[in-house]
Amino acid sequence: MLDQASCKGFIPPYILKHIIDNGSEHQRERALGTLAHVRHLLPNPGPPNRQPTPSVLPERGRPGEPRRSIHDAQQQMVLPGALARIEGQPPIADPAVDEAYDALGKTHEFFWQVFGRDSIDGHGFPLIGTVHYGVEYENAFWNGAQMVFGDGDGEIFNRFTLSLDVVAHELAHGITESEAGLVYFNQSGALNESMSDVFGVLVRQFSLKQAADQADWLIGAELLTDKVQGAALRSMANPGSAYDDPLLGKDPQPGHMRDFIDTRDDNGGVHLNSGIPNRAFYLAATAVDGYAWEKTGRIWYDTLCDRRLANDADFAAFAQLTLDNAATRFGAGKEAQSVHQAWIDVGVLEN
Repeated sequence: MLDQASCKGFIPPYILKHIIDNGSEHQRERALGTLAHVRHLLPNPGPPNRQPTPSVLPERGRPGEPRRSIHDAQQQMVLPGALARIEGQPPIADPAVDEAYDALGKTHEFFWQVFGRDSIDGHGFPLIGTVHYGVEYENAFWNGAQMVFGDGDGEIFNRFTLSLDVVAHELAHGITESEAGLVYFNQSGALNESMSDVFGVLVRQFSLKQAADQADWLIGAELLTDKVQGAALRSMANPGSAYDDPLLGKDPQPGHMRDFIDTRDDNGGVHLNSGIPNRAFYLAATAVDGYAWEKTGRIWYDTLCDRRLANDADFAAFAQLTLDNAATRFGAGKEAQSVHQAWIDVGVLEN
């Protein structure tokens, strides 16, 4: 049976298992609780498919205006929880609520301004978030209707709303499900995870107005406490280098096909092998230079929305479509050449 623990959670199951094997009693208890819960999440919850009750929905505005509502689960595992802040209301005294509200707004702004996409489904789908989910819950996930964020245990993980790219990563899962429905298994699942990492870092870079050569290309840097020996959960520039810690283990992500991990754990390595397309994006974006969302990000977004992209696509099929979309949008110049070379450099395509 496949390891469903990786189905829809930002923290991979292999990290939780390291904590269970090596942590204190308290750390093990929290990791066990998180791992047990995410085993019940669906591998592919699908496109936006469940509308919250009307009482918690912001009113529809003009196209391009976000419809946010943030809820407080109050340490219970109930969704959506008590309404804490809805579109247009001022900040409250709860940092997690305000961080989720602001991060969802920045993510919506990115997709609208850069790609002309109005929310997850392209048609103003409400952005529902729940914070304080469970007791020291060590994950964040998209469930087909909304985003959910735990508080972390404070010893290994900080609260998950601290990281803009983590919030954007989870919202992007909804966009991927809405457009391509990439099956959450093997290479298509790794592409699913990679797309969320790509858009996660692009939202952060867009928010900071960082060019590709100015960015750190880290995912989840704010999540790790200062007790952890690591910079982040993943590195797109150098997969396998994000952390090396007695509790978490060593970052196992490969960055080249020669190191591809053939496994049935982690739904066929979806969080592991996503390092390969992640590095391809990084290489292409830094070769093109400038703002990564303007050209390389546009190519990846066009590919995600390309109806030729099969839901079980492997890396090579996705790579070929990025070449097609680069040529269609930008011609046969630097952009297409940089994308092609990036896939060659990670071993997905040949010269």
